[in-house]
Amino acid sequence: MSESNRIQEPDNALPALALADLPPALREACARAGWAELMPVQSRAIPYVFAGRDLMIQSRTGSGKTGAFLLPLLERLDRSRNATQALILVPTRELALQVSTEAELLAGGSGIRTVAVYGGTRYKAQLDAFREGAHIVIGTPGRVLDHLLRRSLTLEALSVLVFDEADRMLSMGFLPDMHRVKSYLPRHRVNGYMFSATFPFNVMRLAGEFLDHPETLSLSRDHVHVTDTEHILVEAPGMMRERCLVRLLEIENPQSALIFCNTKQSVGFLTEVLRRFGFDADELSSDLPQRAREQVLARVRAGRLRFLVATDVAARGIDIPDLSHVIQYEPPEDPEAYVHRAGRTGRAGAQGTAMTLATGIEELQIKGIGKRFDIEFVRRGMPTDEEVETVVGQRVTALLEQRLRDLGQVERERVDRFLPLARSLAEAGSEAALLAMLLDDSYVASLHAPVDAGAADTAPAREEQRPREGREPRRRGQGRRRRR
Repeated sequence: MSESNRIQEPDNALPALALADLPPALREACARAGWAELMPVQSRAIPYVFAGRDLMIQSRTGSGKTGAFLLPLLERLDRSRNATQALILVPTRELALQVSTEAELLAGGSGIRTVAVYGGTRYKAQLDAFREGAHIVIGTPGRVLDHLLRRSLTLEALSVLVFDEADRMLSMGFLPDMHRVKSYLPRHRVNGYMFSATFPFNVMRLAGEFLDHPETLSLSRDHVHVTDTEHILVEAPGMMRERCLVRLLEIENPQSALIFCNTKQSVGFLTEVLRRFGFDADELSSDLPQRAREQVLARVRAGRLRFLVATDVAARGIDIPDLSHVIQYEPPEDPEAYVHRAGRTGRAGAQGTAMTLATGIEELQIKGIGKRFDIEFVRRGMPTDEEVETVVGQRVTALLEQRLRDLGQVERERVDRFLPLARSLAEAGSEAALLAMLLDDSYVASLHAPVDAGAADTAPAREEQRPREGREPRRRGQGRRRRR
C-alpha cells in the first residue's frame, strides 16, 4: 500500500516538512535527541502546529508523536515570559515523565522550562516549578486540576493545549476532570491538538468540545483506520473465552457494548458471568416477554445499561445510538451475520470498534470473512493479568482522586479519622486484603455508570439485576436443578 493511500489529510493540506526544512534551533534539538530524520507523523503534523490549525492526529504508540508536538512548541513559545503557555494532558504518570524527559532533552539550553505534574509524589517540586515560570506543563488531568483548584497553577497565558492518548484518558474515566480543567482555560483562543490511536464517538465529541473546528490527520506506522469501524480479532483460548472477554472489557472500558452470542443458552451464561464480575450487564433473548424486552432496550438507549448480551435473532432490528463497541463473543456461523453485527457500531460518521473472540480454528473462518468482504482485521492476543492489573489500578486511582477532590470540609474530617488505620493496614501485608476489598467496591461501582458521566443517568444498577451471592453461573447447556 502506497504512502498516499495510508494517509488521510485535512482539506487544504499543508506540505510535509523534512528535517532540513526546520529552523536551525529545532535541527539542533533533533541532533540532541539523535534523530537523523523526522518520523512520518512529525513531518506531516508539525506544519499544522506551526500554522496554528487545530488538529486531531491518529497515530499509534511508538510512531514519534511526542516529537510532533514538542518540536514546534519550542519555536512557538515565548521563553522570556515566565508563565505556562502549553499544557499537555496525559493519562498516566509514566507517560508524563516520559514526555517531560523528551521535552527537556529537546529544549536543551534554550531556556524553555518544563514540569511533570502527577499524583503519588510531593507537591513541593511542582510548586517550585510553577513559581519559576514553567513554560510547558505535562500532567494527568487529576493532578493538573488539583493545582488549578489550589490556585498554584494559572492558565491565563496558555496558547497551546495538547491531549496525548486521548482515547486512553477517556477509558480511564478522566472526562469529569477534563471538563473541570476546561473551566480554567483562558477566554482568548487556544490552539488544540489531540493525539489518539483511535477516534471513537466519545473522543470525537471531546475534540469538538476543546478544539476549534479541528481537522483530521490519520497516519499510523502499521495500519490506518480510515473507515468508520475498526475490526479486531482477539485470540481466545477455548476454555478461557469468558475470562478473555472480562479482561478485554476491563482494558477497553467501552462506553457501551452489544455482545453477540450464537445461542440463548450462551447469552444467559455470559450475562451471569459478567454480572458476577461486577459489570452492568443484561440479556436480550427471544424468551423474554415483549414488555421486558422493551424495558431492557429503554435502559440501553437512555445510557443506564452499558453491556447488552444478545443473539442475532433477539438483536434484529435494534438501533442503539452512540454504540461504541460490538463484541462477538462467538463468531457467527453465517458470514453475512458478521457484517450485520459489526454494522451496529461506527454509525453517523463516528468510529466504532468491532471485536471478535476466536480460537485457532475459528480464526480461519474470520480470515475468510475478511477476504470476502474486504475487511482488514487487527490481530490481538488475550490481555495478560499484569496488563489488566495496571490499567484497573490506574483507573481506580483516578476515580478515587476525583471523589476526594469533591469532598466538603466535614467529609474530609471524617476521612482523616481513618488515615492512621489506612497506613497501618497498608504496612501490614496480611491486612492488605481489607483495602483491596474496598478498592474493588469502588471499581465495581464505576462499572455501573456510563464512561461519559455527563451523557446519561449515572444511577447504579438495581440490586435485583445482580446475581445473588453464592450463585455460580450456569455453564452452557447445563439445565436448572429441580427444586426438592
